[in-house]
Amino acid sequence: MRVLGLESSCDDTAAAVLDDGTVRSNIISSQHDLHEEYGGVVPELASRDHQRLIVPVVQKALSEAEVGADTLDAVAVTYGPGLPGSLLVGLSFAKAFARGLNVPLIGVNHLEGHLYSGDFASPSPPRPYLCLIVSGGHTELVYVEEDFSYTVLGRTRDDAAGEAFDKIAQLFGLSYPGGPAIDQQAAGGDPTFHDFPRTRLDNLDFSFSGLKTSVLYYLRNFSDAERERVLTEHLDDLCASVQAAIVDVLVGAVRRAAEETGAEHVAVVGGVAANRELRRRGAVVGAEEGFEVYVPDLSYCMDNAAMIAHAGALRIAAGDEHSSTLDVVPQLQIEE
Repeated sequence: MRVLGLESSCDDTAAAVLDDGTVRSNIISSQHDLHEEYGGVVPELASRDHQRLIVPVVQKALSEAEVGADTLDAVAVTYGPGLPGSLLVGLSFAKAFARGLNVPLIGVNHLEGHLYSGDFASPSPPRPYLCLIVSGGHTELVYVEEDFSYTVLGRTRDDAAGEAFDKIAQLFGLSYPGGPAIDQQAAGGDPTFHDFPRTRLDNLDFSFSGLKTSVLYYLRNFSDAERERVLTEHLDDLCASVQAAIVDVLVGAVRRAAEETGAEHVAVVGGVAANRELRRRGAVVGAEEGFEVYVPDLSYCMDNAAMIAHAGALRIAAGDEHSSTLDVVPQLQIEE
């Protein structure tokens, strides 16, 4: 089964070719430079850039995979969640491409793409497994019993972890995207420099808005001159302290969920899974609690089309297919 995957839910235009489970190409065109001056993604600019990039990105994916479009067996595409305009570009192209090739169209939930990106880890997690999806727009804990049979144990009630990283990085005067910037700065910092709050709810839901507010008030307590001095002399320490707070909450929730479910296998996926401290702490807690932790390579943590092609192939194997009436669903959730 040779599947073309397409991903355009936010600010990355991506296409990939999956051939009987083997990734033949995985092309990602990032818009980070376009949105950096605004400190975040501008939806209108993102959708326009997707329109400009999607054809050459697909052409490059096919070329790198050394396959012709006429050899494809299906087209899988993200239809939600995400930015409406960005999703629409990818879905419209996928519909036309699948129709022209007379092959099945498979709509993929972006979160399911991340959920099954753990299969790209080596080794990959066997079913059942616990999965932490942690990205710019989503933070969820999902227990996967088997393909497309799962239970959502918890999700964020406000900001996602990646969103918190981005917003706090902006307060620190760092570049967008904020997660990688804070990760880099934190490497040389003291995580005990300041004790920022860790919000731990009674259930397994997450909340990071309080952390963002705490950082804002912390900086407001200084005069302009003193704030500039603190951000100059202790930026590494502040980044390390913020990172420690976010990672503590994430790892703590995974520990609790593993205890409640008895999970022996835990996958950590999504853009924030690239964070070095999260990877380190995850491995430590796994060793302490007796569960195996699986994290895919960095190229499969960020938004990518290989994970969409893979989830699409799993959907095809389950007998799923979508018609040309499929529409984007910007607020799509994981259905239990």
